[in-house]
Amino acid sequence: MANMTIKRVGVLSLAKIMGIIMAGIGVIIGIFYGLFIMIFASAMSGMGGRGSAAGAGVGIIGGLVAMIMIPIFYGIIGFIVGLLYGLIYNVASGVVGGIEFDLEETNPSFTSPPPPSQPWTQPPYSSGQQQPY
Repeated sequence: MANMTIKRVGVLSLAKIMGIIMAGIGVIIGIFYGLFIMIFASAMSGMGGRGSAAGAGVGIIGGLVAMIMIPIFYGIIGFIVGLLYGLIYNVASGVVGGIEFDLEETNPSFTSPPPPSQPWTQPPYSSGQQQPY
């Protein structure tokens, strides 16, 4: 079992990962909100009255805009939060010492390869042998 500590994190690396993860979550949330907006606008426009077709068009466009903008917004917010989290973690780990992990080997049957053998060397030439070009 190995005891390891994360002393510092790459701030920009963490921010990129957080941005991508949050954009993925934003895709899921954006699809739900976009569909809700489309269905709600279509239901409201089906109640009759003037401009009901225009209301349905606006609802569909609004739903599509939500499906596009929510993941972008979540990705940007995730990137910013990742930057702040990385900076704060690096400062805090300098004071406290970081996060400790206990790691254990999952595949004990694996053995490391043997060290490389010594390169073959040619013995020195005797006076009667012809040397290669």
